[in-house]
Parts: sequence; C-alpha cells; structure tokens
Amino acid sequence: MSPESLAGGPPRKRPGDSAGGPPRKRPRGSLAVPLPLLLPALLGLAFLLVPLLALLVRTPWGSLPDQLTSPGVWDALRLSLICATAATALSLVLGVPLAWLLARTEFPGRGLVRALVTLPLVLPPVVGGVALLLALGRNGVVGRWLDAWFGITLPFTTAGVVLAETFVAMPFLVISVEGTLRAADRRYEEAATTLGASRFTAFRRVTLPLIAPGIAAGAVLAWARALGEFGATITFAGNFPGRTQTMPLAVYLALQNDPAAAIALSLVLLAVSIAVLAGLRDRWMRPT
Repeated sequence: MSPESLAGGPPRKRPGDSAGGPPRKRPRGSLAVPLPLLLPALLGLAFLLVPLLALLVRTPWGSLPDQLTSPGVWDALRLSLICATAATALSLVLGVPLAWLLARTEFPGRGLVRALVTLPLVLPPVVGGVALLLALGRNGVVGRWLDAWFGITLPFTTAGVVLAETFVAMPFLVISVEGTLRAADRRYEEAATTLGASRFTAFRRVTLPLIAPGIAAGAVLAWARALGEFGATITFAGNFPGRTQTMPLAVYLALQNDPAAAIALSLVLLAVSIAVLAGLRDRWMRPT
C-alpha cells in the first residue's frame, strides 16, 4: 500500500504551486490597492512631503551663500556642531556601558531602569529642561553642591547646552546599542572568558568589534538628535548668541526678524536629517 493511499489519496496542490518545481514566491506587494486605503495613504504622504517641498521652494537660493556665511548664522552653526559632537561623545562614554548593563546583566528592577532610560524619548523637551534646572541649577539638588564645592555653574553656559543635548540624545544610542548587544552571539564572549580573559577584556576585544555597527548607528542618531534639540536647550541653557544659541534657537529667533536666514538654517538642518537617513538606510530600511 502506497503512502498516498494511507493518507487518503495524493497530496493536494496548494495555490501557486507549479507542476514540476517548488512553490512560487508570493510578490512582496500588490498593485491592486483598495481605494479606502489608497486615498488616506496619499493624503498622509502629501501631508509629510508638502511642507518639506515648500521649504525648498521658498529657499532664497540666490542669497543662500550670504545667509550661511553671515556672522550670526556661522556662530550658531559652529556652536551647534561643537555641542552636538560633544554631546555624542558624552553619550558614547555613558551610554555604551549602560546599554551593556541592560543587555547582559540581570538585576532587580531592570525593566524599570530601561523605562526610565527611554523616558526622554517621550518626555517633552521643555520638561526635560525644567528637570535639568531642578537637578543641576545653582539651587538644584546636585547643582548647589557643584557650585559650593567646585564653583561650577552649568545653566546658561555652553556646557549646559551639551548636557541638555546629551539628556535628550543618549536614549537613542542606548536603544541602538542594547538591541545590537541582544542580537550578538554571546558565545564569543564566553569563549574569551574561558581562555582567561577578564569580562572587561572580553568586552573590549570581542564585544566592541561585534557591535561596532550598532554603536555607529546609535552615535549618528544621537548626533542628529542633539543637533536639532530646542526645548531642553532654551530652558536649561538660554539663548545667548555665541554661547548657547544653537541652530534651532537661531531659526526660532530669525523667523521673527529675518525669515530668509531662518529658511537657510532650516535647510541646513533638513540636509543633515536627510544625510542621517541616507547613512542608516542600509541598516534599518533595507527590505527583508
């Protein structure tokens, strides 16, 4: 008796199976989009693209070089680049060990710690600036001791800009690195420790090279977020030209007095955002 007769007859063909080969792959998408889905999708696309196109259309291309090389704009650009880079470096120093702690160790309350780490992602930036003032201000919980013991005052200084940007940008780095650590094979670290390497040596020699792409992606995201920070910066560091006035603050101020300069600065921020997305496209936007 054949296996087909025991099973009740020959196996049925599934839809899409060819007669003499493996089943055909289904297409990724279909051109037959239902109209109730197509119209909202097109409206959503237009809602996102029209403001960006309007920014490009209204850009004063003829005077753009003069706008970008004016002293006030250049100071804001320079300060933004310096502070965003410093905030990213500080995020790397603090965020990579924090991500390793969340991904590689078990301790009570780890879920709560992870929630608190990611809280700045959803917290209004102005609220973050107020929290920084209450913590690091001259009368803050920690700031009063910094002022009394070391004479360090952080609010309304360039260092305050760096701290405000780090507060809102570091969670992006932590999330990226933690996800990369969870995806990395832990057997390489375990093999290194069995060969006599300490945990820190295994982290430095084995883990860091494995998660380097995730660190780079998180650093780029953190840098872009720090570059575009507004609410926490203006609340904690103020808006002093040449000292705390970054590009978003300069855009806000120029929009009231010099709209052409505001458009030029906005175009620079738009170009940076596009460059970040283009750099991360192969990592996070590749179709599966």
